[in-house]
Amino acid sequence: MDQLRSGDAGYLRGRASNFSLVLGGPLYQLLRRARLEDDAGQLVRRRILAFLLITWVPLLVLTAAGGTVWDGQVGVPFLRDVTVHARFLVALPLLVAAELVVHRRLRDVVAQFLERDLVPDDALPRFDAAIEAAMRLRNSVTAELVLIAFVYSVGIGIVWPQFIALATPTWYAPGTGAGLSLAGYWLLAVSLPVFQFLLIRWYFRLFIWARFLWQVSRVPLRILPTHPDGVAGLSFLGGIAYAMAPLAMAHGTLVAGVIADQIFHAGAKLTDFKIELFSLVVFMLCLVVGPLLVFSPQLAAAKRAGNRAYGALAQRHMREFDTKWLQGGAPPGEPLVGSPDISSAADLTNALNVVRTMQLVPFTRQALMQLAVATLLPVAPLLLTMMPLEDLLKLLLGMVV
Repeated sequence: MDQLRSGDAGYLRGRASNFSLVLGGPLYQLLRRARLEDDAGQLVRRRILAFLLITWVPLLVLTAAGGTVWDGQVGVPFLRDVTVHARFLVALPLLVAAELVVHRRLRDVVAQFLERDLVPDDALPRFDAAIEAAMRLRNSVTAELVLIAFVYSVGIGIVWPQFIALATPTWYAPGTGAGLSLAGYWLLAVSLPVFQFLLIRWYFRLFIWARFLWQVSRVPLRILPTHPDGVAGLSFLGGIAYAMAPLAMAHGTLVAGVIADQIFHAGAKLTDFKIELFSLVVFMLCLVVGPLLVFSPQLAAAKRAGNRAYGALAQRHMREFDTKWLQGGAPPGEPLVGSPDISSAADLTNALNVVRTMQLVPFTRQALMQLAVATLLPVAPLLLTMMPLEDLLKLLLGMVV
């Protein structure tokens, strides 16, 4: 802060360029000591392998030893449990891979607030304070301990038995009166808590991001309603939707796994889950682009001010144009063709049109569609439960062509 008071803008640009929701926290420090993490968050494959060795591989070994890996005497053996493989072999790697993508994209997003000169000089300390608050919350030991307690009390104690566990003899609960199998104990004690912690920690990170955006939106930004991006210079915020695509696919994979088990083992149909799939898409849109709506009040105010100011300027310009060229005010002999008055009138008209068509949200419909597609993409293979592959390909080709 002292450096900011002395006018060192380079200090703050460095802070913004190093902004990260990923590179911090107790788990991050633990992974660094285990050489599974670095300062750039690039040891993705190593971390994915480590988490698979902790979560999925022990389940495979224990079910193989218990005779429930493929057939056995249970309705749902391990290798036929779609949910468990979707969770640990697809969704978990996506959650880990998303860290690198989000780290790189959000760092650039924060830096652009300064690169585009959006933050007034007198508001730079507030911007720095928002970054500091986000990093302090990201590094909180208490927060991650609360997340762990939440996982075991709510995730394992309530959500798992009531909403996820199958009501049929499975590899983790044979239903013989003996309770959980050894694989089931590992699932509830280690595998599921690890996965749920990684998932909930993402929600915590997104809360930090939303809080940061809200604090920045309280700063009177220097936005321009005539900016050609159509969002007063804030279009770069829409890139967040693309960064969150792996996270959206992870959520889609989780839901697809649960639906697949209901279809294969409980006789359900894909059409029975239309409301759930629609709710999933809405949830992801709210989670990712919802926080960007905090800038809508400033965008709306800038649009109103721009319409008023450029409308008055256009009125004055066109009145003078009318007086000069239609009321005989032009000097004798001045040519109309090639006159700069016509060019300036066209430029002013274009500027006014930009203001009038300016969006009040810093994201596009295309970004929303891509996020929705990323969310539902893991569900697409389940369409094969409704029609043969050949018919499905014909339908898709018909939609494209």
